[in-house]
Amino acid sequence: MSAPSRQRGITIPQIRARKGGDPIVCLTAYSTPMARFLDAHVDVLLVGDSLGMVLYGMPTTLGVTIDMMIAHGKAVARGTEHACLIVDLPFGSYKESPQVAYRAGARVMAETGANGVKLEGGVEMAETIRFLTARGIPVMGHIGLTPQSLHADGGYRAHGREADEAARLMADARAVAEAGAFAVVIEGTVEAVAADITREIAIPTIGIGASAACDGQILVTEDVVGLFADFTPKFVKRYADLGAEVAKAAQAYAEDVRARRFPGPEHLFGPKKRS
Repeated sequence: MSAPSRQRGITIPQIRARKGGDPIVCLTAYSTPMARFLDAHVDVLLVGDSLGMVLYGMPTTLGVTIDMMIAHGKAVARGTEHACLIVDLPFGSYKESPQVAYRAGARVMAETGANGVKLEGGVEMAETIRFLTARGIPVMGHIGLTPQSLHADGGYRAHGREADEAARLMADARAVAEAGAFAVVIEGTVEAVAADITREIAIPTIGIGASAACDGQILVTEDVVGLFADFTPKFVKRYADLGAEVAKAAQAYAEDVRARRFPGPEHLFGPKKRS
């Protein structure tokens, strides 16, 4: 196992130090070309296990493997020079024990060259976060709506609407921060609860369907640019409709091929000219 030698511009301590400062800009990336498009504009690139749904057509993230995460992590690393690179630990790779989580995290970092890993869970994952961070693996936490616990949580829904659940979310956030995570994603959480958490804990919060008061925001890039059309979450703002443009280009190409307009003379090779 060997990590890429390239050093990225933004470090884990720099992200941690952004608490209460300039908002942290995060997007997902799964490929080298997309990483190159995004790298100069974001602070964090996340290789999310959402790739299972976005790229592979899976119904949930549960079928994603650590080998898939490493393959896409390597691809994104090749296109990343500026952003801090974080790779998700997938379902089944880290909750069995801190030792199992360490082996998974160490493999991901060694083989991809990532700056750190992200894992889901709050109070129940504090021991694991503490174990990993003490051994040199930076951890980004993830609380609220946690897609890997989709079935246990009863599907996609907003979290923190009831007082007891809001209290549990605050406890989760505190536990993740105190265990040594450098930042925490808050997903699908009532705005006021996410804002309270952001004020309460000492590490940056990264919102997705949470609060504008969070220390940063993250979205799935394909949602942002219109390349994923299966469904659009309420919290997504679409900044482009590239899917429609791709379809339009494919239609124009098909029409040219069927009409024998493509390839034209300018696209073809002729005999070598004699001197």
